[in-house]
Amino acid sequence: MSTPTPTNVFEYAPAPESRAIVDIKPSYGLFINGEFVDGNGTSFKTVNPATEEVLAEVAEANDADVDEAVKAARRAYTRVWSRMSGAERAKYLYRIARIIQERGRELAVLESIDNGKPIKESRDVDVPIVAAHFFYYAGWADKLKYSGYGETPLGVAGQVIPWNFPLLMLAWKIAPALACGNTVVLKPAETTPLTALLFAEICQQADLPPGVVNIVTGAGETGRAIVSHPDVDKVAFTGSTEVGKAIARAVAGSDKKVTLELGGKAANIVFDDAPLDQAVEGIVNGIFFNQGHVCCAGSRLLVQESVADEVLERLKRRMSTLRMGDPLDKNTDVGAINSGEQLKRIRELSEVGDAEGAERWEVACDLPTKGFWFPPTLFTGVSQAHRIAREEIFGPVLSVLTFRTPSEAVEKANNTPFGLSAGVWTDKGSRILSMANRLRAGVVWANTFNKFDPTSPFGGYKESGYGREGGRHGLEAYLKGADQ
Repeated sequence: MSTPTPTNVFEYAPAPESRAIVDIKPSYGLFINGEFVDGNGTSFKTVNPATEEVLAEVAEANDADVDEAVKAARRAYTRVWSRMSGAERAKYLYRIARIIQERGRELAVLESIDNGKPIKESRDVDVPIVAAHFFYYAGWADKLKYSGYGETPLGVAGQVIPWNFPLLMLAWKIAPALACGNTVVLKPAETTPLTALLFAEICQQADLPPGVVNIVTGAGETGRAIVSHPDVDKVAFTGSTEVGKAIARAVAGSDKKVTLELGGKAANIVFDDAPLDQAVEGIVNGIFFNQGHVCCAGSRLLVQESVADEVLERLKRRMSTLRMGDPLDKNTDVGAINSGEQLKRIRELSEVGDAEGAERWEVACDLPTKGFWFPPTLFTGVSQAHRIAREEIFGPVLSVLTFRTPSEAVEKANNTPFGLSAGVWTDKGSRILSMANRLRAGVVWANTFNKFDPTSPFGGYKESGYGREGGRHGLEAYLKGADQ
């Protein structure tokens, strides 16, 4: 492993965002039928991954709590929400979107504290896209007849979201479900429940009818209770492929509608005619954005041999400018790993890369003594047989492979059980179209990476799941269909 001496170290003034705007309560209950309740289960701690500070005690919903939440969602669906016109539902969604904008700073700070992501990402990326999703689907609520998927909602949607984008995944799930006339029981990840609970307060502030949105916190058992509940009509899950497979088995034979957005091992393909400085920025954004905690992270860099050395030289120089540290510092580029468990997995797979003979290069930096941290890292000399090229590390670790021809690039890019996304960097429009048609990925970015918009559908192939979220296509999962 080679670790360089920093060549461009310079002093800068920290610019920390104030925590004062956020009121973190000592303990949180469950949000059921429009109210916060204690619940019947135990509780768990949520921790700041940057400092290991315990932030709050959070109720862990058991089967009885989930049953109460589903009953509340069913009552709200039957008596209120499904009977309401699309135009009326849209008013609530617009109101929620505006409150999210008004409380955007509060949401961003809380997201960074509970998740570990840099404040400039939660402030400038996550929260604006969250509001945009509610605005977008508010616009669809009274236009469902033009969607092509019918106008009849499914009923109660059980939704389980991950820890990497807690608030954004909530918006991806809840906004289309409500626009279509469904009610929701949602479980946030056990390591990042706080912005979901703040969203519950926003639902109260928006005077959303009780039971339309229910938030039940907990770990895997709580999620299983939601998925297996007989009165849940729709299951939506974002998370690991292993859990997604278990959910698919659990609902097999039932009439529940299911969407699964699972793991990825995206290829970021750089051709010799690409604008290299622009490509390097895209590579950095593709793998180090959100500490690499992104299902569609560009964790496999495929570079054409003739420019591989130049790309790696520029990439290492750019990586050396990344700042790690306090997620609430507006200068921070790379924040904390979300949990000790995830840090352990990143370390283990990186050590496998060392053992397999790949050459590790990581940014020289002083890591904080407390919290969960891993420096931006790349591996060269990687082959298709290496585990770091096949398995999802889900951290700030990049594997670099080379290719000679477009056909070889396609073959290597598609040689994975995943199929969530890919990136193509080239100056030739014809090559972009050719590659996009041959890459087995749900999303293909051209001369950019990790660009999301509520109007655009997102989802994968193979072990990356099925179904689409976002755009008109995102309505399909929450409607019975025009022919039913």
